[in-house]
Amino acid sequence: MTKLFSPACERNSAPILDVLKPLLQQSKNLLEIGSGTGQHAVYFGAQMPHLLWQCSDRVEYHSSILAWQAEAGLDNVQPPYTLDVATSKWPGQTFDAVFTANTCHIMAWQEVEMMFAGVSELLTPEGLFCIYGPFNYAGRFTSESNQQFDASLRSQAAHMGIRDIEKIESLANQSGLHLRDDHTMPANNRLLVFVFDDK
Repeated sequence: MTKLFSPACERNSAPILDVLKPLLQQSKNLLEIGSGTGQHAVYFGAQMPHLLWQCSDRVEYHSSILAWQAEAGLDNVQPPYTLDVATSKWPGQTFDAVFTANTCHIMAWQEVEMMFAGVSELLTPEGLFCIYGPFNYAGRFTSESNQQFDASLRSQAAHMGIRDIEKIESLANQSGLHLRDDHTMPANNRLLVFVFDDK
């Protein structure tokens, strides 16, 4: 198994945990969309042993996720579910929380739409959808570094780029999700917390 390492995951895990831990005290099971290297899963799983953490990602990332899991040996962190939001079937169960980090600016907008639609089918009433990453406000970058990051993303692929918070919130509302909190995070990132209302 190939164990990949992300310096960004190493840096942001503790600040994200500071926000997630009090939010998820009553949660029992969580789906992570885009587990990537697997670092977040084992870090958060170790810090929140009450929470069953279900990893997911495209199959090419499974080897690294499994390597991190094997090293950590945590009973509450589950092997990755194969999930590509554009093509895969979603897990046939419900979750009271969903977490994703640094995915909205990598996915095509249509895939972001599909992610919200899929999450709305999985969340239990009052379930939480937590999204970490950079966002624009009123069409403006929040920092010069985010503007440079956006240019770098778009040079790699035309479908990538930092998303506008207003468009994300509108999309969420269409799926029965409402923005509860918008947390300022290090390195010009945000942690958005949406709550699901299925009424």
